Amino acid sequence: MDQTRPDQTSSDRAVDASTATASAPAMPSQDHAHHPPSSPTAADATQDDCLRERLGSAWAAVLPDMLERQGAMLALKDREGGRYEFLSAPLTAFMSRGGAAPLGSSDAELFEATVHAGLRAAELTALAHDGPLASEHRFEWAGERHEFIVWRCVTPPGAAGAGAIVSLWIDQGAARQREGQLRNALEQLEQQQRANEALRRELADQGLRDVDSGLFTRGHFDDQLRREVDLSTREHREFALVFVEIDPPSAPVEALGPPARARILEAMGRLLRGNTRAMDASCRVDERRFAVLLSGVGLATAHSRMEGLRRQCATQIVVLDGRDLGFTVSMGVASFPHTAHSQEELIGACNAALGEARRRGGNHVTLASIRFESRS
Repeated sequence: MDQTRPDQTSSDRAVDASTATASAPAMPSQDHAHHPPSSPTAADATQDDCLRERLGSAWAAVLPDMLERQGAMLALKDREGGRYEFLSAPLTAFMSRGGAAPLGSSDAELFEATVHAGLRAAELTALAHDGPLASEHRFEWAGERHEFIVWRCVTPPGAAGAGAIVSLWIDQGAARQREGQLRNALEQLEQQQRANEALRRELADQGLRDVDSGLFTRGHFDDQLRREVDLSTREHREFALVFVEIDPPSAPVEALGPPARARILEAMGRLLRGNTRAMDASCRVDERRFAVLLSGVGLATAHSRMEGLRRQCATQIVVLDGRDLGFTVSMGVASFPHTAHSQEELIGACNAALGEARRRGGNHVTLASIRFESRS
C-alpha cells in the first residue's frame, strides 16, 4: 500500500519510491523444518508496505547527515529529464559555484560541456548496468582542480514515477592531500635516516681514516691484511702488497714546510684512491710511507698497475702559492704466496723491494724476488 503524507516533500517521496522496491528478507520460523511456510496474506502485505515506508522516511532524514560525516555527498536525479530533485547541503554548495541553482537543473546547465559529457557518459553506463556502478571524474571547474569517485544506482520505475538516478559523490581531493602529506612525511623520514646513516659512517670513518690523506689508518689496514692472508690461504688465491714511499723533496719544497707536505699527502691519497678498487685497501703508514693491498692480483699485474701510478705521481701538478711542488715515489711490490708464505715474510719482502727501489735513486718500482724451493 502506497501512502503519501501531506507533510512529505518531493525528495521524501522520491526516496520512498526508491526504497519501496526493496524486499525485506523472509525470516524462517523455528518450526520451519516441520511446517512449510504459509502464503502471504493481505495483512502481511500491508504490514510490509508500512515497514518500507517508515524505513524510507527514516533513512531520508538521517542518510545525508551520515554520508556527510563520512565525506560523501548524496544526489537524486530524475531518470528521464536528468534534473536534480535532491542534493545534500555540501553538494548543493559545490554545484552552486557555477552561478546556477542546482536543484531542478541538469548537468548541462551546471557544468561546462567537457565536464557534462563525462558525467553523462557515466550515467548512460549506469542506466545500462544492473546494480551500483562507480566512475572517476577529474575536471577543472570554478578555478580549481577536482577529483571525485561517483557511485550511481538506478531505481526502477514505480508508482511514484519513472524512477531515479541515485548518486553518491566522494571527494578524493582531501584524500589525495592526506596522501601527499603522508608521502612528504615519509620522504622526510627517509632523508633523515639517510643523513643519520651518513653521519654514522662519517663518525665511524673518523676513527679509521687519516685526516690528511683520507686513507685508512695503519690499525685498520693491518686487520684487512690479516683477513686477506687467511682468505688466500683457505681459497689458494694470490694477492699483492705494495709499499709506497714519497721520495725526499727538493730543497725549495722542503723549505715550504708543513703546508707543502700536507698538499703532497692530499694529492697522494687522491691518486691512491683513484687507482684502487673497492675490494682493495690503501693506508698511510707514517709521514711519507703508504701501503696498498691489491686483492686477487698477481705480481705481474700489481707491477703494471703500480708503474702506472708511479708515472701519474711524477707528472701530477701540485700547486702551493703559485708554485708547482712536484713529487715522485718509490715502490716495492710483493705477492702472497709467491714471494712469501706468511704475513711477516710478506711484509719483509715488500720492505726489501722498497729499499732496493730507493737505492736505485727513487722514482722506481721494484719487485720482490720469488722464492724457489728445492725439491727433495
